[in-house]
Amino acid sequence: MALAAGRRVPARALLRAGARLGRTQATAGGGDGARRFANHRVLVEPDAAAGVAVMKLRNPPVNSLSLELLTELVIGLEKLENDKTFRGVILTSDRPGVFSAGLDLTEMCGRNPAHYAEYWKAVQELWLRLYPSSLVLVAAINGASPAGGCLMSLTCDYRVLADNPKYVIGLNETLLGIVAPFWFRDSLVNTIGHRASERALQLGLLFSPAEALQVGMVDQVVPEDQVQSTALSVMSRWMAIPDHARQLTKIMMRKATVDHMIKQREADLQNFVNFISRDSIQKSLQVYLEKLKQKKG
Repeated sequence: MALAAGRRVPARALLRAGARLGRTQATAGGGDGARRFANHRVLVEPDAAAGVAVMKLRNPPVNSLSLELLTELVIGLEKLENDKTFRGVILTSDRPGVFSAGLDLTEMCGRNPAHYAEYWKAVQELWLRLYPSSLVLVAAINGASPAGGCLMSLTCDYRVLADNPKYVIGLNETLLGIVAPFWFRDSLVNTIGHRASERALQLGLLFSPAEALQVGMVDQVVPEDQVQSTALSVMSRWMAIPDHARQLTKIMMRKATVDHMIKQREADLQNFVNFISRDSIQKSLQVYLEKLKQKKG
């Protein structure tokens, strides 16, 4: 596979691009690469001149990773990867206060095994699209990011988190009676190390911004109003590296993890369907969902 040589994009150009992002108007179909395009749950704001696109999650109320959102994310990422104009993507939320609450529990509760399988394939596909992506991926985390939200950020090359004590981040699956799959674990271990991951996974820890920075789960913590500009500044540094060298290095670092997931993908799918179909797990999920309804009420 031939890889294009990188071209330098000054930080100022990227910051100017950030000011333009969000001011472009929606167009029906086609476009010149500098217009935003949107599905129901993902807004993509591309800037062809800078080679950067911002992908905003907008699946109210808490950006849960529903089957529809997962599908739209994968399609949007595929479009950007196939368009050689774009070299970087900033992943963020259109709903400040929550980056993503993670997997949509309603997709995993009270459904049939065929639906569980379809849903889990979509979760796997998103990870396989993000983790080895040839694009520079920067997570601009402008809200709480538990579970699947944390996983999405872990697939990125760099993570910027807003400095707000309410914006916790972590893989807290055990608190719901669920075991994080091996590729969730591997994503965390590759980021913060084995011992810190073992403790975090067993206890279902959710880290405050300061704690996440200390353990290495995020790379920067900045004031809330500086998350986007910081992400753009970081992007300029990564995009200053020739693409072929950066991409091959990324593949070298992540290939073993990706290959292991692909090799075990079918077994992982069956394990998930069998696990989530258990009566005890379904009851736990039902209890948790009922508590959420009571809180809303």
